[in-house]
Amino acid sequence: MAVIAMTREMATLGKDVAAGLAEQLGIDVVHHELVEHDIAEQSGMRESEVHRFLEGESSLFERWKIDSKRLSRYTAEEILALAAKGNVLIRGWGAGYLLRSVPHVVSVRVCAPMSFREQVLMQRLGTSDRAAARREIERNDAGHNAIVQKMFAIDWQDATHYAIVLNTARFPVDQCVDYLVRATKNPAFQETAQSRGILTDELILSRVRAILDRSFGSGPATLGGIDAMSSAGRITLSGAATCEERTIVEAVRLLRNVEGVTDVDDKIVRIPYRSGSWS
Repeated sequence: MAVIAMTREMATLGKDVAAGLAEQLGIDVVHHELVEHDIAEQSGMRESEVHRFLEGESSLFERWKIDSKRLSRYTAEEILALAAKGNVLIRGWGAGYLLRSVPHVVSVRVCAPMSFREQVLMQRLGTSDRAAARREIERNDAGHNAIVQKMFAIDWQDATHYAIVLNTARFPVDQCVDYLVRATKNPAFQETAQSRGILTDELILSRVRAILDRSFGSGPATLGGIDAMSSAGRITLSGAATCEERTIVEAVRLLRNVEGVTDVDDKIVRIPYRSGSWS
């Protein structure tokens, strides 16, 4: 089952590459409406707020109000769940970065020089104002960069995050599509039991982190200082916690009911805590 993660850069014809690839392979392209709807439901935010934030269009007040760390967890959970279903092309939302450790995912960045992008956008908008086109592209790039930095602390233009980088100024859309179709058939990108296990563990971990966040939040008197690892669905909790013992017991109980979790190994170091001081 093909799984493709593709960046979204304005006026690089990436949308055309995605559409052609989906048609050739008979897979779904995930549009932002679906992902944003599910993230909004989980986070308790309005869908319009999620959309503006992920598109880099939210106001300063909205960016201040939104818990980007929490939103990144919900985004990760949605993207990993989509990838686990297979036969999908996921555009944007840091998908290439989130799925970088899964061997069978084809992670691709479609890019082009600014002059090419200006020309594409001018044709799209029916204008001859090159300066205005450049400003819009730069505004869009800056917005996306700010959001990805805030949510995942990465440079989305870094080629090392991707298996394949395609320049549409040198490589026409139809050739990009043909190349990526061949890539999905390459043995390096075939799903195996091992690669499937890696993806499943990443998805389980995203669910675990989301439920810990929803149930306990963060801070010195919670479980904010612990880490979780997953191996074949077995969760290992480690690190130091200053919360009450009953909080840890409740966390273990909750995690045992998370979809995909087979067991929970509690290796948390307990540190006595009193409000305002450690003892």
